[in-house]
Amino acid sequence: MNYETLSIDQANSIATLSFNRPDKLNAFDSKMVIETQDAIKAISDDNSIKVVIITGTGKGFSAGADLSDPTGMDDLSNDRLVYEGLVEGYMPSLVAIMNMPKPVIAAVNGPAAGIGSAFALACDLMVMSESAYLKQAFVHIALIPDGGLNWFLTRSVGYKLAYEMAIEGNNISAARCLELGLTNKVVSDDELMSSTMAWAESLARKSSQSLRETKNVMRAAMTASYEDTFKLEAEANNSLHGSEDSLEAIKAFFEKREPNFK
Repeated sequence: MNYETLSIDQANSIATLSFNRPDKLNAFDSKMVIETQDAIKAISDDNSIKVVIITGTGKGFSAGADLSDPTGMDDLSNDRLVYEGLVEGYMPSLVAIMNMPKPVIAAVNGPAAGIGSAFALACDLMVMSESAYLKQAFVHIALIPDGGLNWFLTRSVGYKLAYEMAIEGNNISAARCLELGLTNKVVSDDELMSSTMAWAESLARKSSQSLRETKNVMRAAMTASYEDTFKLEAEANNSLHGSEDSLEAIKAFFEKREPNFK
């Protein structure tokens, strides 16, 4: 996979997607929006990949949308331009991350602002460097958070804190993100990628079917009732029971060794 605005690397069963416009702090232009859709779909469909890392090249994760990108913005006849850009441009990639049948880890190496923070929060897990931060800067340009950020933030920190983040537009430090449960880990700047890769390697050794079905059920649980979630769990375990991975795990338990999942 060769892209102008992204860098894709695969080491064994781990793929690393890097936003790669460092001169623009990895802000999204129209080219990067399209390439991100394609790359995430390709990674999702690739069965040789068990874990995905998303990060940014250079000093930041992503500064959000590139406000200097003129592409399509001169079409004054289309009064649905912004709506279409968000729903047709960004939403497919963000939904694909959330629905991908494998864990996705955000390695946030600096600012993750606007739609950039949406990509970080869409991931299943997050590691932040000490100097990294999330930012909702929309209020400074008289807009509201988009990219599903109103959904991500209210479910993560509750209405009052989410609303404060939106209307103040301040940097949310890595340490504060850890306190609020917005990130799983905070590490030193120079350990970000090695720490994230070590976590990814650990996950890659686990049962892919267990990671996949846990993700499916937990994502669904965010908007489902207790009873419906209980039934989803039961259905998942019913389908996984007696599988090759399950039998290998049981065998490894009795043989006092680590399981060797395919």
